[in-house]
Amino acid sequence: MSDLVIETNGLRKEFNGRRGLRVAVADLDLAVPVGGVHGFLGPNGSGKTTTIRMLLGLAHATAGTMRLFGEPVPHRLPAVIGRVGAVVESPKFSPNFTGRQNLLLLARAIGARDARVDAAIETVGLTGRDRDRYKSYSLGMKQRLAIAATLLKDPALLILDEPTNGLDPAGIREIRDTILGLGEAGVTVLLSSHILAEVQQVCTSATIIGQGRMLASGRVDDLVGSSTSYRVAVPDPDAARRVLDTAGFHLSDDLLVETDRPADVTQALGAAGIWLSELTPVRRDLESVFLELTSGTDLGGATLGGAHADEVA
Repeated sequence: MSDLVIETNGLRKEFNGRRGLRVAVADLDLAVPVGGVHGFLGPNGSGKTTTIRMLLGLAHATAGTMRLFGEPVPHRLPAVIGRVGAVVESPKFSPNFTGRQNLLLLARAIGARDARVDAAIETVGLTGRDRDRYKSYSLGMKQRLAIAATLLKDPALLILDEPTNGLDPAGIREIRDTILGLGEAGVTVLLSSHILAEVQQVCTSATIIGQGRMLASGRVDDLVGSSTSYRVAVPDPDAARRVLDTAGFHLSDDLLVETDRPADVTQALGAAGIWLSELTPVRRDLESVFLELTSGTDLGGATLGGAHADEVA
């Protein structure tokens, strides 16, 4: 049995448009290990949704291979789709039914026991609000109900495409807590997002893409690295820069010093009569990694953390 839940090799998707051939996904190799939350990260328009739609048989790949649970898809998709839950587009629920009633209808349509409804409601944190009408739900609650619907068949893999898009901070936290709980419960979660800093809080591993190409992949800790920089704040920054340069420290323009011995920074400045007002550790994050990987690269105007732009599907 494969230790990868999702595996693609040379996956490619081309579209013929008014301006000619457009490559949405370019020879993508994606490997999602069993267990935990895997971030599928990149700016809007980078090919994330297109890749997910191909995995689910909703779009045809131009070239390459795909496997779910070791089975080739789309050929063997019927054999594994029962183990996959996905929220790719806004699901349709009856606005005048309660959240529970909507889930009960879905459960009976797929032959799931009513007990699965109770379990799903509890997992996504809607207990106490499940008997309220769907039309009274906040956007965050609607997203959690959508996730609950995918849990009715007790999936081993959950695919979420931009689940926090359009949510306020409270809604983002609700979804984040739900995803963390699912990952800890043993469900493998593929989380697609363009908000890298937010996703870093829940992901154990990640793949970063840009313009449909893989830029980096691996455990989040490995991608971010263990090196730490320290932000130096002093009354005379120019004098501090001269002292630290002479002492052999590597500094950035905004007085960030990369070192694993911050005491040496304090000692060097103190010996020169320069006293620190601040020495704050600053660790790299996934967004910093992304910006380094794409420095000087035209991403077609897509921006991280910006307003949502529809991806080619």
